[in-house]
Amino acid sequence: MPVSPALAEDLASAITVLYEDAEIALIEILRKALAEGIDSPRWAELKLRSVGDLRKAVEAVANALQTDANGRVAGALATAYGRGRQAAVAELGALDIGRELQARRILPGAPAVDRLAASYAQDTRPLYQRITRAVLDTFRNVTSRAASTQLLTGITRRDASQRALNEFARRGVTGFIDSRGHAWELAAYAEMAIRSVTARAAIEGHIDALAEVGAALVMVSDAPLECPLCAPWEGEVLALHGGPGPRTIRLDHAIQSPRLFARTETVAVHVAGSLAEARAKGLFHPNCRHSLGLYLPGITTRPPHAATPGTTYADTQRQREIERHIRRWKRAQAAAMDEPARKAAAAKVRAWQKAAREHVAAHDAIVRKPAREQIGRAR
Repeated sequence: MPVSPALAEDLASAITVLYEDAEIALIEILRKALAEGIDSPRWAELKLRSVGDLRKAVEAVANALQTDANGRVAGALATAYGRGRQAAVAELGALDIGRELQARRILPGAPAVDRLAASYAQDTRPLYQRITRAVLDTFRNVTSRAASTQLLTGITRRDASQRALNEFARRGVTGFIDSRGHAWELAAYAEMAIRSVTARAAIEGHIDALAEVGAALVMVSDAPLECPLCAPWEGEVLALHGGPGPRTIRLDHAIQSPRLFARTETVAVHVAGSLAEARAKGLFHPNCRHSLGLYLPGITTRPPHAATPGTTYADTQRQREIERHIRRWKRAQAAAMDEPARKAAAAKVRAWQKAAREHVAAHDAIVRKPAREQIGRAR
């Protein structure tokens, strides 16, 4: 059974909900903090005095999120690694080495799982530090500018607060900026990081198990709607070990035994590079559709091309964009300080849901995923 990032997708989705719930909780905390006493002439003064209480509430959410997420991720990694091993057992099931691998009953490799868990904790640590600052910055900005805004523009403090909340809900907690300068919102970055690390655990479990029985080569599937990063590796043979770069090697035929044949046939195999090289160049990125299977010289054949007429990779990215807009306006609903604001956000949600239906209807190869349009426990 080939291994792919999809093998651990359910594990990543379950943990991502923790971050989405935290974002909704933060929006609610900020909304209540701004709304309390909003009609009082001393509102700005009272708000500045309540910063300490707001900080405590936000830090409680951030600390609980960090503890829960790190614990859940560690468990998910062990499960994903185990699934990867079982995929290798299933793949080798027709061979004696498959039964041998099953008989070993090796538990998920602690070094691999611990290394990945530590990497995730390190990568996401700045997120939790950013949460408190993002909420307090928004709160202070609104309260300090409310009086002058009303005096100069005629905008009420309620309207000013709602605008700030809408902006906060739109962008989320931007806790990470990548090499291209793109600011990731809390849940989106966490989802990317979790999908990446759990997929890696499944793949490492798979290749570790193959390596235990001496397997040296794997083949990448041909997936529909591939992205430019993955396209160069489709249908290619990769080495589990060794250096980068293409080469052609000769290997014994996988099922010709020297005991049965006077002369074992050899097979020329083109190796496109190493698995580490392909992954470093983007193969198996989050949401990658490709899988990885054992390559047996003389037996395994190149997979057929998965054609998707009328649909492109750009069309799938448009679907992701629509899903982000739906989630954005659902967060805006949670941030609404009054019924008109809630209705306006709900109208935007319906408009983008309509766009999602139309986009899916126009592309046969695209399937709508309602769970990706939900936030928090609504998933």
